[in-house]
Amino acid sequence: MTIKISEPELQSRLSQVKLLTLDVDGVLTDGGLYYTDQGEELKKFNVKDGLGIKLLIASGIEVAIISASTSKSVLHRAKKLGINHTFIGVEDKLLALDNLCQKLNITLEQVAYMGDDLNDIVVLQAVGCPLTVADAMPANKSLAIYVTQLSGGQGAVREICDHFLVNDSNKITNSII
Repeated sequence: MTIKISEPELQSRLSQVKLLTLDVDGVLTDGGLYYTDQGEELKKFNVKDGLGIKLLIASGIEVAIISASTSKSVLHRAKKLGINHTFIGVEDKLLALDNLCQKLNITLEQVAYMGDDLNDIVVLQAVGCPLTVADAMPANKSLAIYVTQLSGGQGAVREICDHFLVNDSNKITNSII
């Protein structure tokens, strides 16, 4: 884990966030691509990330997925988790995020974005809370205020969600159970 700011500062920044936006490949997955003999692309998602996302949504924070991937499995996973804002096949992630912020009536300063590769850099530079995973590209790590201990697809999103939920975990867990 690399925190470039103090824990109290991190908590302060996270408390301003109204939207957590996630990349898919390398963040919600381990970045591996699996193909069937018929050429169908498969992705492996982490169940702990999923529960973290559900808890975050239950706490009132919006969650979005913005991905260059066109895999329909992303849409299925998002629906199962209750993520209402899912964009796949996106070439300009910042434009997609800007449009979503306008729709939600929030600013980029109120957004946390978690991205691991070069196509995420422009967004990481634009948001109030840039985050990344342990196995991200060095450029992404240099921009993030927090780098998870865990790698993409290995519970890194849950690690971030837990930081958001540090003060609400008992209340939220009880409402889910």
